[in-house]
Amino acid sequence: MGEVVSDSKNLIIYEPKGNLPAVVEDDGLHAYLAQIRQFPVLTEAQESQLIRDFKEKGDLQAAQKLITSHLRLAVKIALTYRRYGLPTADLISEANIGLMQAVKRFDTSKNVRLSTYAMLWIKAALNDFVLRSWSLVKIGTVAAQKKLFYNLSKIKARLGIYDNKELAPQVVKKIAHELVVDEKEVVEMNRRIGGDASLNVAVNHDDEKLEAIDLLADKSQNLEKHLEQKQEADLKRKILWQAIQKLNDREQYIVKNRMLTENPQTLDEIGQKFNISRERVRQIEKRAFEKLSAEVKHSMTAA
Repeated sequence: MGEVVSDSKNLIIYEPKGNLPAVVEDDGLHAYLAQIRQFPVLTEAQESQLIRDFKEKGDLQAAQKLITSHLRLAVKIALTYRRYGLPTADLISEANIGLMQAVKRFDTSKNVRLSTYAMLWIKAALNDFVLRSWSLVKIGTVAAQKKLFYNLSKIKARLGIYDNKELAPQVVKKIAHELVVDEKEVVEMNRRIGGDASLNVAVNHDDEKLEAIDLLADKSQNLEKHLEQKQEADLKRKILWQAIQKLNDREQYIVKNRMLTENPQTLDEIGQKFNISRERVRQIEKRAFEKLSAEVKHSMTAA
């Protein structure tokens, strides 16, 4: 079936081996779902016994059964994150990692089923993955931006707004008030979430390298303001690329091919390139993101 091992942080990591199902690419999702349905759903008594065997006796086979019996839950939650445009295989992989951590850290004194506890860990793992996967320049990690990132689409749907057009001033005001953020942040996040794929495509214009967003007419701003914003964006890009140069070659490759591309590679693809597991790729990616975040923050402050 597979092997349960521990990483440097002493978290349960399930390394797929043998016939353990894994999503290689999005087209394999149906096959993956068919395979994980073969794992039995545990009764409360069976689950309690397996948890005791793992916690009290260190029985890794018990942990294995707990993990595989909850793979369907991990997939169900992972699929709700597909709206962010990330590979389904990677979302499921991250959800499974959250599930593994839940099994490791499950508190037997709590009078809840493992599934209830696991939901929190799975969502936390996916939230962290989504934030790490978006461009450092596009999406920050401050509280207000996180709040907008995860709630803006829900509020727009509740208000009956399903397109990616500019929000009306009264709508911006309403959303800003509800989430307790600045109106400017609402406008910027709406543009980022709704138009990144098309507006950040590189184009050639009079031998100058621009993005499509640079060619849009902005009736609300004068030329000086537009140039000022462009200079600020150029500075952010420069700082980001300078920070990337301080990473080692493997970290640079992972950052460029996971965070800074329109078509990010999957954890499996990068793992095959460097002959390491997808979990090791995830760890390197997270560490590189933390390094970049610290370096960018320091450089922006200095600037």
